[in-house]
Amino acid sequence: MKSNRKRITGFRALGMYAVSTMLLVLGAGPALAQSAADYPNRLVRIVVPVVPGGLADALARAVAQHLTTSLKQQVIVENKPGGNFQIAVNQVMNSPADGYTLLVAQEGAIVLNPHLYSKLSYDPLKDLTPISGLAKVDQVLIANPAFPAKNARELIQYVKERPNQIGFGAFGPGSTPHVYMEMLQHMAGLKFLPVQYRGAAPMLTDVTANHIPMTFISLGQALPLHQEGKVKILAVCTPERLEVLPDVPTLAESGLPGFEATAWHGLFAPAGTPPDIIAKINAEVQKMASDPAFQQRVLAPTYFRSMASSSEQFSAVIKSESAKWKKFTEEANLRIE
Repeated sequence: MKSNRKRITGFRALGMYAVSTMLLVLGAGPALAQSAADYPNRLVRIVVPVVPGGLADALARAVAQHLTTSLKQQVIVENKPGGNFQIAVNQVMNSPADGYTLLVAQEGAIVLNPHLYSKLSYDPLKDLTPISGLAKVDQVLIANPAFPAKNARELIQYVKERPNQIGFGAFGPGSTPHVYMEMLQHMAGLKFLPVQYRGAAPMLTDVTANHIPMTFISLGQALPLHQEGKVKILAVCTPERLEVLPDVPTLAESGLPGFEATAWHGLFAPAGTPPDIIAKINAEVQKMASDPAFQQRVLAPTYFRSMASSSEQFSAVIKSESAKWKKFTEEANLRIE
């Protein structure tokens, strides 16, 4: 009998523990539900995979400034360059999925790297949650003024006659200038010599000094140099001519139909971040993008175009872009080991 009583008592104790645990969880429910309402209640970090001073860094700092003011909590930028974006992405995806560590990433990290590397330390579709696009960045093909070609058609003919003799600048294998030049080579049947740099700034310095003849770069970086006569813009990479450069043809017009290269930047969180926190940050990005002060102070001087949207729309863009670059890298047999 004694043993029976002990057993029954044990079951009663277990039942009471289960009930008390359930009440504790239910009591915590409202607090958990209010997590987005309370967000953020401490410092938020935006990780950027580039060195300070560039356009991507400036965009991230503008986002941080807006969120600091709007959410009334300090938001800072941390620069984590290296590994063709992998260092920054790994830091963010391995951070707690609570909205306190975010990532401003370029398209290279999200839709190019997965198709360039046979072994990549992350899967952007599984390890990151898209919050919103930030900005589209039109690209142009530039050359030193001393380069003989006056436009892209002449450049193509000039390089065809000199295979493996003409260099171009890029800031690392898999960087946008590198991939865009690979696309130009593949579509036009050319062969350039790549010259790699640690960033866009030293690469542009060498183009203006005529140490290398050409590269691809953003419109915002190229236009002031073009206007000062330090470089010449041979072609734009957009589907149609740009309003600011009406006399400069597109690469599609220059004998390469279908050539289009537009870079972009987006905001991401670790996978598993609560949807209500994603929605709250997304709403702030859209508010920022519609602010005339932000448009005049950040977008207009750099010739960025806003791509703020819902997280679902941004996810659809990523999937479409990823399929496009997967097709190209396979056709061009472009891989980085």
